[in-house]
Parts: sequence; structure tokens; C-alpha cells
Amino acid sequence: MERMPQTVRLYRADYERMLDEAKKQAPNEACGLVAGTDKGGVRTIEKVYLLTNTDRSPEHFSLDPKEQLAAIRDMRRNGLSPLGNWHSHPATPSRPSEEDKRLAFDRNATYFILSLADEMPVLNAFHIEGGESRRENLMIQE
Repeated sequence: MERMPQTVRLYRADYERMLDEAKKQAPNEACGLVAGTDKGGVRTIEKVYLLTNTDRSPEHFSLDPKEQLAAIRDMRRNGLSPLGNWHSHPATPSRPSEEDKRLAFDRNATYFILSLADEMPVLNAFHIEGGESRRENLMIQE
């Protein structure tokens, strides 16, 4: 992977929405999409989409296709770019599993993983390409 780690900005309110959804869906994984802008190596997440995990599993997720399509339409309507996805790890660390790496088909996506395994939740953003992952620089802002 030649790409340098980029900075990803996420608003605290969106982080809180992801965290609330992850807790609500536990012990199953929660999931969704993220959209925003990508300028000069800085991605700003402007909108987080909370989608249904049709697998209803604590170890993997599949996005609901109808909800995914509706989210993409909403992004286009609002002039936002699809920037990646997010999902929770209810009982494992905030790092891509082997399945996460295997299923990461979009090398331009940012993959957010929110772990609830410890008392304090941990959110990280990753670039995944060719079965390898690298943490991005995540900034949570007000």
C-alpha cells in the first residue's frame, strides 16, 4: 500500500450516534455508511448512516441493500461523496478482522471500527487494501 495515512474528521455528535446504535444493537454488530468531503488528504465525515445488519450476527455484518441504495441517493441529493462504512465489534478490539480485510473491496474507502469490548469504547479508522490494514489519523471534533 503506497497511500499515506490520511486525516479523517468526525463530528462528536456523529460519533455519539454510532456509539448509541452500537450499544443498542449489541451483542450483534451495528453497521452503516459514512459520507462527506475529501479535500487535500483530509476527509470530513458530514453524515453517518445507521443501516440494518441483515446478518444479525455478533461476528459479521451485511448492509441492507435497500437502505444502502437510499443512503447513496441521499448522499447524491446532498452533494456528499461516499467515503466508507462503519461497523461495531461488540466483543473484539477496534481492528479489522480477517473477514473485514477479505471483504474490503474498495481501496478508496475509510473503514471505521467501533469496539465495545472494553469499558471505554474505542473507534479507529482504517485504510484496507490487498488484505493489509493501516490506521488513519482520526480526529473527533465538536
